Amino acid sequence: MVNKNRMNRVAAAMAAAALVSVVLPAATAQAAAAPPRIDLKVLVVDDGGSSVEAITAELRDTGVPFTRVRLGGSGRPVINAAYLSDTVDGRPRARFQGVVLPNENPFGEGSAEMAALTAYETAYGIRQVDAYTWAHPGVGLEYTDNGGYSGRLDGTRAAVTAAGRAGPFGYLGGAVTFEDNSALVPESYGFMGRPRAGYTSYLDAPVGSGRASLVGEYTHDGRSELVVTFGYNQYQQQFRLLARGIVEWLTQGVHLGQERNYFAVHVDDVFAPDARWSKELNCTPGDYACAGGEGRESTIRMTADDARYAAQWQSAKNFKLDLLFNAGAGEEWKAEHGGTDALTAQLVADRAGYRWMNHTYTHPFLGCVQDTTTSPWTCVKNAQGAVQYMSRAEISAQIRDNNNWAAAKGITTDRTELVTGEHSGLKTLPQQPVDNPNLAGALADNGVKWAGSDNSREPDQRAVGAALTVPRHPMNVYYNTGTNAEMADEYNWIYTSRADGGSGLCEDNPATSTCLPAPVDPVTGYLDHIVPQEARTALRHVLANDPRPHYVHQSNLAEDRTLYPVLDQVLDTYRTLYAPSAPIVNQSMKDTGVELGRRAAWDKALAENKVTAYRIGTTVTVKAPSGVDAPVTAPTGTRKQLLLGTTDFGTAYAGTRSTWTSPELLQSAVTLRLPG
Repeated sequence: MVNKNRMNRVAAAMAAAALVSVVLPAATAQAAAAPPRIDLKVLVVDDGGSSVEAITAELRDTGVPFTRVRLGGSGRPVINAAYLSDTVDGRPRARFQGVVLPNENPFGEGSAEMAALTAYETAYGIRQVDAYTWAHPGVGLEYTDNGGYSGRLDGTRAAVTAAGRAGPFGYLGGAVTFEDNSALVPESYGFMGRPRAGYTSYLDAPVGSGRASLVGEYTHDGRSELVVTFGYNQYQQQFRLLARGIVEWLTQGVHLGQERNYFAVHVDDVFAPDARWSKELNCTPGDYACAGGEGRESTIRMTADDARYAAQWQSAKNFKLDLLFNAGAGEEWKAEHGGTDALTAQLVADRAGYRWMNHTYTHPFLGCVQDTTTSPWTCVKNAQGAVQYMSRAEISAQIRDNNNWAAAKGITTDRTELVTGEHSGLKTLPQQPVDNPNLAGALADNGVKWAGSDNSREPDQRAVGAALTVPRHPMNVYYNTGTNAEMADEYNWIYTSRADGGSGLCEDNPATSTCLPAPVDPVTGYLDHIVPQEARTALRHVLANDPRPHYVHQSNLAEDRTLYPVLDQVLDTYRTLYAPSAPIVNQSMKDTGVELGRRAAWDKALAENKVTAYRIGTTVTVKAPSGVDAPVTAPTGTRKQLLLGTTDFGTAYAGTRSTWTSPELLQSAVTLRLPG
């Protein structure tokens, strides 16, 4: 079979070369007459596989324009010379700056479409990514039986080579370990081959006494392919680490779109106590619907020692927490405990070390008036059958009083930011399918422009009057637990079957939840099972260009301080994976709101085909609709054209320069001057 494949691929290469020899001279002569225009868009040829889908997701999520051609689609365009290039204003134009293919030739042996692509790439210097192929000489590698390997890659410790660090993967720390989340499930399969002439390995791994390649550049016949010889999906960490470099290599470092690794953590309910889970009742006394909980209430609240630890941890980790505070709840607690509060005194003393955010004065429910005599609760209605809501004046007072308390304590807040308790006031399905109609007005009364929402319920940004939501990721570190043992107990109740002593909720909702094969150990389960799992989930968000903040509660900084093992694992792992040139971006909620708004406007402009962007030689031109900022990434040394002179373009990140940009005064387009 191998010999037959070799013969077929040699024949295909000869056929393609013959066709190139017919097409290429004319294209080359045309391109030589004037520097060609190369449009900043990627062509994706999609076979429906997970590897192409992963690269497509990277392009989409970072704002890189692309055209997708589905191989199995009826009526798909034919990829020929006319589809790939034309002439604009007398200048030859390459319509795509890069090509993503499922493999080195997805069209079949002797295909005219592959021959057209080959001629196009050669004529215009366009690069090609082979999303997933096998190790063989046709892609510059020896067969796996000559010092290579094929099979499962779970747990493989690969490494970026010196060429990879000097090239497209210089933002990485060096190690790329393939996920191995379960010994029972095969997660990765691939091929490792030894390089032949013309192949430069960027990622390799040990095989026997040597090393063999998993990702590399194959330069041949006047063109370049990035060869990937393992399968992957868009969520696996090994792909997420390499995704940025794949795009940078494909586009030669000049493209629309930009990428950052974001991580922010909101600590809700600061100053307020949180109710405690009951192991005996399997519910939370003091909260809604805990049968038998009356008189058995217990709360969790940070101490001054916990506050001092938080400040020390921040300094040691070089990472800032966002404290979302309920000053009135703190004042109530102080009045009930002798009129003193060492926690508040300590946090106020350390106030400059944190970002502070308004979480309302006493943390009430800001939506409809709740009838909690029923299960589930319902919205109270008046005699006319209309839902009763908290008033605009009451909501406004909750926002205003909290801000005023902070100002009196010398705490700096951004009054345009607000997260309501339980995200209340916003629609709460199924009981309250619309926002409290009084919420938007109260936000406007207090100058609130950014309102936190729950990403698990509303992942998209939306308007609430003149304000915009900022979705937040809930972390699976429960608000009603202060110890590792309480975390493990509640986790087992939620995620184990009735036969194993759990609630069976995971059995009732198989589409959204999976039951554990057995309960986690009540003593060690939190650190051994839950922490690694939650850290992986959070790190996946960090590596996916997702700016949405995560949220936890002050109870997680108290007692056993359950949050820190998760954050330590996220931050420590990240800093071993990435070079210092790609630090975590720890930004405010307002900045995240601005980012999400820019992305929505950009995606809309792309969908409506209202963006024009191209490169001619060392000049890049970008035109977008008025009021729409464009995300652009370019090499270090790029300058932005002003009306008179130039200025440095963008900010440095991961070895490139990038930013959201718009035309300068009296200009109709963004013009960039690339380094020579």
